[in-house]
Amino acid sequence: MNQTRSTHKARKRLFIGLISITCFVICVFLAGLWVIPYIGLENIHPAASWIVGVIVLGLIGIVSVAYWGLFLNILTKKPLPGAKRFRGLTIKLFLPLMVLIGRIFGLDKEHIRLSFISVNNDLVLAEAGRYAPKDILLLMPHCLQSSRCDKRLTYDINNCERCGKCPIAGLLELHDKYGVNLAVATGGTIARRIVVQLKPRLIIAVACYRDLSSGIQDTYPLPVYGVLNERPHGPCLDTTVSIDRVEEMLHRFIDTTKIETGRTLSTGQSADL
Repeated sequence: MNQTRSTHKARKRLFIGLISITCFVICVFLAGLWVIPYIGLENIHPAASWIVGVIVLGLIGIVSVAYWGLFLNILTKKPLPGAKRFRGLTIKLFLPLMVLIGRIFGLDKEHIRLSFISVNNDLVLAEAGRYAPKDILLLMPHCLQSSRCDKRLTYDINNCERCGKCPIAGLLELHDKYGVNLAVATGGTIARRIVVQLKPRLIIAVACYRDLSSGIQDTYPLPVYGVLNERPHGPCLDTTVSIDRVEEMLHRFIDTTKIETGRTLSTGQSADL
């Protein structure tokens, strides 16, 4: 547990460092848009350079407010005004630039994405409330199924015999116990289709760091809490996940006064069935 907390803090420090550099680079770039053409703009109109300056300073102000709002949100772990917008800026603006700047400094893309997932989870915890079980989706990758299993779970997860040799049985038990939606997807396209069909208000997604970071970006503004899978045999083969961790998040997000039964959904099925 202490090691997990230490790793989480290290990822947050990496994220804060990269986003600080990113914000600085954006501000310098915007300032350059004013300084570089300053002399030439005077030839167009005496006030042109000042008009551009006001616009640029306004943009710098917006970026700075977004940065400090995000920074305080990360530190306090409390819902601040505009928390959803801070998460949106992180996903749509800061993350791509952070990856680019990370490459310049020789940082591994995996570490950057892991730091992003950690911070995103903190923002979701601060922003999200509690929901009826039918509004929560457990979205799972098909690689959780044992490679030695001959059941077609990617078509219908209910084909699982619950033998306990892979995490699917435990996830089905969570579905039965709490009434949340449970879905298995074979890729990003199928996952997006399932989200569109079920229309959840919150997703608890299990995947590798790459699929989680891209999935969080694709589904914004829908809050996605990411749980990293474990890959003892390498990527996409007999992966596993902590059922206790998933259940812990269900305790955090479920509104027990609105118990309703959710559905299971897999590749090849329709949510309308």
